[in-house]
Amino acid sequence: MIFVMDIGNTNIKAAVFDGRTLLRRWRCATDPSMTSDQYGIIMADLFRYHGLDMRDIEGIMISSVVPTINFTIEHMCGDYFGMEPRFLVPGMKTGLNIRYENPRELGSDRIANAVAVSTLYGGPSIFIDFGTATTYGVISEKNEFLGGAIGPGLRMMNKALATGTAKLPSIELVVPPRVIGRTTVTNIQSGVLYGYIGSVEKLVGAMKKEIGALDTKVIATGGMAHIVRNNSDVIDEINPDLTLTGLRIIYEKNQA
Repeated sequence: MIFVMDIGNTNIKAAVFDGRTLLRRWRCATDPSMTSDQYGIIMADLFRYHGLDMRDIEGIMISSVVPTINFTIEHMCGDYFGMEPRFLVPGMKTGLNIRYENPRELGSDRIANAVAVSTLYGGPSIFIDFGTATTYGVISEKNEFLGGAIGPGLRMMNKALATGTAKLPSIELVVPPRVIGRTTVTNIQSGVLYGYIGSVEKLVGAMKKEIGALDTKVIATGGMAHIVRNNSDVIDEINPDLTLTGLRIIYEKNQA
């Protein structure tokens, strides 16, 4: 069995795979103030709760966009799993031709997503990760990672509006029934949510035209994906385990 972790700005997503089978997945908060022992106890409790044994883990693969927590997680893996984890870094085998001008600038989570989409769906395809930031990536029909786009996530937009103004409140991220709101809350909900969904549709449409494939499949992952999927036909499929699966595939490609 292998253990994979996707360390994001808000949450750490983790999973245990037995071969290609995902046995369990869970998430906890990303908190750089926590110690390796605190994270170790959390993982030990989660393994125990799900009837898994940490001693059965044969390898660990991690993607991280929070460098300040990597040292803590590395020590946690050594103390509680008894092994050194592999961090997804440039130079690892991915099976992809990455057409980024400087591949070292590319987030490891986006690499994992690109590998998963290329392997599971092929190209041409577009993947969107609805996380703290909203990241887009494009896979060509030749299985090349062409690049993409990065924008703010829904929660970030909501927080920026509330903290950057004197009187506007933070709102629940619920799509209102009407675009023309009649209260301050529904005005903000309409502007944030319908505006966000419109930006996703615009970017995806422009990407499809740019690569000359209007039938390109669009795969989404991340916590906000369902809001867009339920209010637009721009997304073809939601895969909540896209990043974790990509990490598992990359681990297997580098096992030798």
